[in-house]
Amino acid sequence: MDRLGLRSTFVVCFLLLFLATGSLGARKTRNSSVFSLFNLKGKSRFWSEAVIRADFEDLKSSSPGKASALNYTKAGNIASYLNLMGVDSMYIPVPVNFIFIGFEGKGNQDFKLHPEELERWFTKMDHIFEHTRVPLIGEVLTPFYKISIDKMQHHHLPIISHINYNFSVHAIQMNEKVTSIFERAINVFSRKDDVSGERDDAVSLWQVDMDMMDVLVTSLVEYLQLEDAYNIFILNPKRDTKRMKYGYRRGLSESEITFLKEDKSLQNKKIQSGSPPENILALNKIQKPLYGKHPMAKFAWTTTEDTDTVEWYNVCLDALNNVEKLNQEKEIAQIIQTKVLQLLNGKNEDMKLLLEKELKSGDFSDHHVECLTDTWIGRDRWAFIDLTAGPFTWGPAVGGEGVRTELSLPNVEKTIGAVEEISEDEAEDRLQEAIQEKFAVFGDKDHQAIDILLAEIDIYELFAFKHCKGRKVKLALCEELDERMRDLKNELQSFEGEENEENHRNKAQEALKRMENWNLFSDTYEDFQNYTVARDTFLAHLGATLWGSMRHIISPSVSDGAFHYYEKITYQLFFITQEKLRHDKLPVDLKALMEGLSSLKQPSQTVMFSQHRLSLSEDPALAMAFSVARRAAAVPLLLVNGTYRKTVRSYLDSSILQHQLQRLNDHGSLKGSHADSRSTLEIPIFWFIHGDPLLIDKNYQAKALSDMVIVVQSETSSWESHLQCNGKSVLWNLRRPIKAALSAVSEHLAGLLPLHLVYSQAHETAIEDWIWSVGCSPFSVTSQGWHLSRFQLDTIARSYIITTLEESIELVNSAIHLLVTERTTEKTFKLFQSQERELVNKYNHVVSLWKRISTVTGELRYMDAMRLLHTLEDASKGFAYQVNTTISLLHPIHCTRERKVDVVFDTTTIPAFLIVLGILYVVLKPRRPKPKIN
Repeated sequence: MDRLGLRSTFVVCFLLLFLATGSLGARKTRNSSVFSLFNLKGKSRFWSEAVIRADFEDLKSSSPGKASALNYTKAGNIASYLNLMGVDSMYIPVPVNFIFIGFEGKGNQDFKLHPEELERWFTKMDHIFEHTRVPLIGEVLTPFYKISIDKMQHHHLPIISHINYNFSVHAIQMNEKVTSIFERAINVFSRKDDVSGERDDAVSLWQVDMDMMDVLVTSLVEYLQLEDAYNIFILNPKRDTKRMKYGYRRGLSESEITFLKEDKSLQNKKIQSGSPPENILALNKIQKPLYGKHPMAKFAWTTTEDTDTVEWYNVCLDALNNVEKLNQEKEIAQIIQTKVLQLLNGKNEDMKLLLEKELKSGDFSDHHVECLTDTWIGRDRWAFIDLTAGPFTWGPAVGGEGVRTELSLPNVEKTIGAVEEISEDEAEDRLQEAIQEKFAVFGDKDHQAIDILLAEIDIYELFAFKHCKGRKVKLALCEELDERMRDLKNELQSFEGEENEENHRNKAQEALKRMENWNLFSDTYEDFQNYTVARDTFLAHLGATLWGSMRHIISPSVSDGAFHYYEKITYQLFFITQEKLRHDKLPVDLKALMEGLSSLKQPSQTVMFSQHRLSLSEDPALAMAFSVARRAAAVPLLLVNGTYRKTVRSYLDSSILQHQLQRLNDHGSLKGSHADSRSTLEIPIFWFIHGDPLLIDKNYQAKALSDMVIVVQSETSSWESHLQCNGKSVLWNLRRPIKAALSAVSEHLAGLLPLHLVYSQAHETAIEDWIWSVGCSPFSVTSQGWHLSRFQLDTIARSYIITTLEESIELVNSAIHLLVTERTTEKTFKLFQSQERELVNKYNHVVSLWKRISTVTGELRYMDAMRLLHTLEDASKGFAYQVNTTISLLHPIHCTRERKVDVVFDTTTIPAFLIVLGILYVVLKPRRPKPKIN
């Protein structure tokens, strides 16, 4: 047969084979290939180098480390073999001191706390909190003042972090001498809120000079060397009958400002006095550490003795006596003059700058009174609650959540005092009322003696729990009831005889069992189970308040995002006015602004500024961007006095403005050329100066965006906000938006949020609690100040540290996940051994850095922790790179060293093969030669 015929025959055979396998294999899955004669699985490797090549190493019969190889193979995957698991949580210790002053039995209501009851309540508090992030908040101030959050947005880092705060609570009870110093200081540093003198002292409202109290509290912290922990003071001083209601304030009251405004001669005295006044509270810096090191336990208790604080007591007492002598018989003008000089020469730069300007101009319209409060956050690592002061209120005027009310803080007088102040006559009257009420239900019907005895026991039991337990002075009536209860017990025992009815015997036995453990009228101190409901209610409320202090000021939530540590921060200040101004005519206090921005840095960081002045009249593109972003909205307001008002508010839409400003930028981004490095962070701040009242997104003076900060400044000096303080509206000075600008920059820089906001896992959104919106920081609504405390500076440092830890954890977890999916086989063992030591070393290096950073951060040595962040980043990347390198080395082994080919034999292809073989036999069988006939 010629070649053409053979080729045609082969084509026909293959076509028949194709049709046969196609028809018989029609029930196969779609993943099977028509060319798969042996039905190879999709993941099988049919073609490999090992099929046609053999290595010399394959001839070796054994290899060293048979046990290790066996363990490696049995592990199933590399992560199991190395015992590597993903990190779920990492803990950062947080040392906290709760310092009780006035709870040793000499404070208000002579209330005394015992270690047992404190431990019972404080161990029930959550001492482990997850670090949380608040997602991007939309329009906070809706008509009903509700927080709205977009839950569908993408988060760079998890909202509920891998990082947990492990709080170690150390309760410290101060002695009587410390209590007496604080009581004396409150009296010496207080002055009337209303200097007009129309009210009597007993009913007047008093203001305590917070600047002076700051010196006192700081001196106690430094004396006991408590700076290595966060200190929350709980004050319970005795109430002075001459000063029934008092609060704490920084600066002057409204009546004092009015007095200063009207007395021109007094203003001239302030301006002419150039020398700073004598430090009237000069406290020598002495130290006597209370403990060598923080206990770092879940709960610890320490009681100070008089010898622990006697030196501090003597120094403070002498200083307070001197202050009292200086202020004796001073007129109102002299008192105000002393206070103003103290502010002009004090540490509060914000108050100093404001007063200097007002004294020179004589215009005090920019000066707004700060709120009277009973809580305060100091400059250093301390804050306090005064349970005797106030109560006061603040927060949103209408419709707000978590507002501060008169019942927000525990009240010793309304809980403990209400129970313990009952007199003998009142006790007898209440007992008679209880008896009449109980026996009124019996009526005129005859009742069994046992029922009357049980009713009498119920009355005495209830009365004793309410009025006999927990008293300082035992009532005579309680002693009489104690004797009567013994008689009742004897009478009940008489019912146990067989001659009485079984029902009566059972009732008597149950009553006797109930009376066995009673000690209702004893004055001996027993277990903490015998405390009154009032004490438990007070302690529960106090525990909730202190829990809130940990969530809001010690470990607050931050905004959603990744905040890295940079060695250098460059603020690009763009001042945008309507018309071009002269250099000296810019209505912005640059010195105060730059000092405020510089205060946001850590000690190891450097700050640089670059100023740019632009005018809308000379830049049409910028003017267009401003005009496009400008909006107006009708905003309904319900004021504190109940007045409804609808205002038309002009504002800039931050999203539109951000988009327009990005388009104007040549590079399409405003983060600067160093934004992707860890050396320099550039923060553009666009400061719009406008004549008419102008806000951002209806309700803000400044707003932090992803790549810039926007600030607006207007001419209005008294803008009635949606907030109230003690029944009066909180006024905003739109001429000086420095406080709002620093708050927005802090959020952009490290994620800091206002003090009243915190993330709630139960609600899966942010919630509000305004109790701790105090202090002179940019995040407080009760003060005009903008100084950051150590609480906020530590939060900034922790934000940098936690971001790096979180990213390191996620990178390591993703690398471990790759090892989990990488199976272990005998063929890959030798090659893996060459990488094992380096892999383990790099992982151990990362873990050691985690432990080191956690320990150093727990000791509040944030600078030392931040020095390790770049090393941790490199170590985490090194471990991930080593994992990828190891896996890439093992993958060729899987391809080249496998010799077994899994073949699945399918019987349905037999007929097709038989048909093909039959045809081939017919076509190719040898033909017998025909005989040649001539």
